[in-house]
Amino acid sequence: MENGKYKLLTIGQFAALHEINKKTLMWYDETGLFRPAVVKENGYRYYTYYQSSTLETILMLRELGVSVSEIKEFMEKRSAEKLENLLGEKMAELDRNILHLKEIRKVLVRQRKDLTDLINIDLSEIKIINKEEQYLAIVDTTKDMPIEEEIELQIAEIKKYRLRRMYDTSYGSMISVESLARGEFDNYSALFMKLADPSKKKGLHIQPQGSYMRAYCRGSWDRLPARYKELLEYARERGLELHGYSYETGINETVIDSMDDYITQIEIPVASFMR
Repeated sequence: MENGKYKLLTIGQFAALHEINKKTLMWYDETGLFRPAVVKENGYRYYTYYQSSTLETILMLRELGVSVSEIKEFMEKRSAEKLENLLGEKMAELDRNILHLKEIRKVLVRQRKDLTDLINIDLSEIKIINKEEQYLAIVDTTKDMPIEEEIELQIAEIKKYRLRRMYDTSYGSMISVESLARGEFDNYSALFMKLADPSKKKGLHIQPQGSYMRAYCRGSWDRLPARYKELLEYARERGLELHGYSYETGINETVIDSMDDYITQIEIPVASFMR
């Protein structure tokens, strides 16, 4: 009786056995990665069950993202040591990808929460909130600094803290309370990037923990001065002493088509609150 391991299987049967497409086997044959056991005069390809373990190794490596050239190199001189090293490299790469995906998920969770808050936001409301300490990477700026220079400095900070994409952080502007009090509503001190958990905190700006006055401004940035005047009056009427910097953050850039719908979140530290 013919040994089942050496019985010839058509390309369709062999593909079905391994739950892949026939075209995959044809491509592997054409690239020299995995050839059939027999090719008959009519060009039909046949495989044996004995070849299954080899194909499964190739499929596993392909699923791990190993290139065809890398697999060919491995298959030419297979050994337990070479496979162990190859799998070790791919496991380390997979761990990095998993960590990256977890970071992306944290960003998505935060953005989804922000969007939920945005849907329910009362833009006319001014309220006092409590904030945790936050570390910021800042780029010093002036009202006369060209935008090109600001962008270059910001890119340098992104590289410095190894932020892969803009979604790794949130961005904003800082203007001192002293400038606001003098009516210098365009005298910005710095641009900032929020860093969730910096490994090195030296040289970073600390947005202090404590009470903040939070408000919103809808529309382009030229509407901010009028909004700040309202906030300063609100603080005077209620005995609020403001200090430090006002931190401005755009909160809906991803869902608007016009600056008329742009929403700036304003947060200013409150030193005392007298009823």
